[in-house]
Amino acid sequence: MPKFAANLSMLFTDAPFLDRFALARQAGFDAVECLFPYSYDVAQIADQLHRHQLALVLFNLPAGDWAAGDRGMACDPRRVHEFRDGVASALAYATALGVPRLHCMAGKLPADIAPDLARATYLDNLRYAARQLRPAGIDVLIEPINHYDMPGYLLKHSSQALQIIAEAGEPNLFLQYDIYHMQRMEGELSNTIAASLPLIRHMQAADTPGRHEPGTGEINYRHLFAFIDQLGYDGWIGCEYLPAGDTIAGLAWRQALAT
Repeated sequence: MPKFAANLSMLFTDAPFLDRFALARQAGFDAVECLFPYSYDVAQIADQLHRHQLALVLFNLPAGDWAAGDRGMACDPRRVHEFRDGVASALAYATALGVPRLHCMAGKLPADIAPDLARATYLDNLRYAARQLRPAGIDVLIEPINHYDMPGYLLKHSSQALQIIAEAGEPNLFLQYDIYHMQRMEGELSNTIAASLPLIRHMQAADTPGRHEPGTGEINYRHLFAFIDQLGYDGWIGCEYLPAGDTIAGLAWRQALAT
């Protein structure tokens, strides 16, 4: 059976963030992930993890002003210093909380920046982040995101991500494979996961349409979870979806599809 981590930015949202750790443990999760922990004191998060015996397995590097539409800044040559400050913040949180992997969002292609310059900036920033995080034993992950939900996002396809990883040439730079995003962008999930597996260090799951629980849409998750197990993937699969109703009731998919 795959190992599932609760995404605390999207599940249990009726409760305050720091209360969601207890709810994840009560729901049977051993691990959690989130988008951004930076609004909370690191000691408060550490206390919740310790109290409920949970591992925090992933969060994102700072991605700019989310409310204003930022979705990362790694491809913007005008924001390199801001990006590097974000790497330092993420490293401080990750080392204090024992987090092994951080997702670096590429960002949207700036309207007034040439695509080649944006891509070169992205590569340089990934190399910088990877080199800063490597001494702490932390991996940097990149994730293609579908252009329907996030128009203008620089990284859209798994093949793009694999090429970027190869060009960057950093030993701790890997792929974060989101099943929902890649179903929307390219399909061919089983074969793509199998081909990409040597570079996949984290996965995430949601169904489409709606980005709801596995089993609510068109993706054959019963097949896919069994297939991922057969491949020998031993990493976490983050439950990064929007519950169609009550979070707890919706978690019945784990027994129905993943056992």
